[in-house]
Amino acid sequence: MTKKLFIKTWGCQMNVYDSTRMVDVLAPLGYRPVDEPDGADMVILNTCHIREKAAEKVFSELGRLRQMKDRKAEAEDGRMILAVAGCVAQAEGEEIVARAPFVDMVFGPQTYHTLPEMVAKASRAAGSVLNTDFPAESKFDLLPEESGAQGVAAFLAVQEGCDKFCTFCVVPYTRGAEFSRPAGQILAEAKRLVAGGTREITLLGQNVNAWHGDGPDGATWGLGRLIRELAEIDGLARIRYTTSHPRDMADDLIRAHAEVPQLMPYLHLPVQAGSDRVLAAMNRKHSADDYRRLVDRLRDAKPDLAMSGDFIVGFPGETDADFAQTLKLVTEIGYAQAYSFKYSVRPGTPASAEGAQLPEEVKEARLEALRQLLDAQQVAFNHGFVGRSVPVLFDRVGRRDGQLLGRSPWMQSVHAEADERLLGRIVEVRVDAARANSLAGTVVTTETTTGEYVTASPFQPAVTLEASA
Repeated sequence: MTKKLFIKTWGCQMNVYDSTRMVDVLAPLGYRPVDEPDGADMVILNTCHIREKAAEKVFSELGRLRQMKDRKAEAEDGRMILAVAGCVAQAEGEEIVARAPFVDMVFGPQTYHTLPEMVAKASRAAGSVLNTDFPAESKFDLLPEESGAQGVAAFLAVQEGCDKFCTFCVVPYTRGAEFSRPAGQILAEAKRLVAGGTREITLLGQNVNAWHGDGPDGATWGLGRLIRELAEIDGLARIRYTTSHPRDMADDLIRAHAEVPQLMPYLHLPVQAGSDRVLAAMNRKHSADDYRRLVDRLRDAKPDLAMSGDFIVGFPGETDADFAQTLKLVTEIGYAQAYSFKYSVRPGTPASAEGAQLPEEVKEARLEALRQLLDAQQVAFNHGFVGRSVPVLFDRVGRRDGQLLGRSPWMQSVHAEADERLLGRIVEVRVDAARANSLAGTVVTTETTTGEYVTASPFQPAVTLEASA
């Protein structure tokens, strides 16, 4: 008998991938995904520990779910198995069990391949099943093949974990050490995705460009080699990868940006800060000028490359002069889009023990100044496409009747009036209007050549704003 499964996912694309694979793991037990938690036979909260007050948000959600769990039991409609997964579960599993004993399963991101065993234990035993181990075997070796098509655009995890130990970050403690999947395993999964209708694959990893996997030829491959092999898969039109670390950008990967047409001209390359003093305190092990030189090399290889990044403001001890250096770097690099956050304490990380924590109002003011600059750059970048044609891979229907949504090579969301038969196809769209977060346009061709696109716009120079903005 079919059982209803609801998964709520917070955080990064890796969590989205993990949630998709949990569906695959649970499918043989009769679970099928539903859109609402009320009445579900199993609810999983797949959590993220990066954001501020992440654990408290989980406990708040659990309070609401407990009411649904009790209603289902009172109605004699079976039992709701309630689970917490992901990085909050890994970091605070014992706290979750103590504070929310009605939760049936708590498990970390490396153990969800054992879900059938955990479900069996939870079904026959009182109390919570807690599994936050780092098993010796890779979960990827034990996961089933995908149970169904993942869509026009899909994620594919190739690397997991982190050895960098940035002082603000919990990932090494929640995801474990860096691990690279074998190339053959990745290529086989990519071929299955493409056979199911996927046209675009985004390779995932906490430090995806640190990937070094065993190749079918017995050699150790880097990410550049893997991308070249993926580009040979018939029907795979677009390749992306995220998230990268500046210390792992190998020469061959840079060349791939120039030489592989399927590799999209968009790169998320977090720098976090523009001050060398702050970067050293973060244990980033690169300087601001190292980052500048790397971006120059990438743009020499791919002149229309659009840059994205991550920034943290208000790191312990950050001065006005340090923050001005961040604004200076942003102004010089020019970002098509970026993510910016206030520093917040993560228990157990080295930065949490620093005495020079900044006042909240200082962090708020700096974040607002940085976001004004980044938003202006994003608007300028998008407006540079008005009147041009861009190849768009339509991957979903829009909110309005007759509207389709898709992505440009530069990761912009694009919507246009189009027939649903164009879903999953790459079409030329003339950009008629640009907004802060999207482009609107008109379909002008039926489809480009598979796997190819015409460069529609060079990178637009950054808007120059004063560093004191």
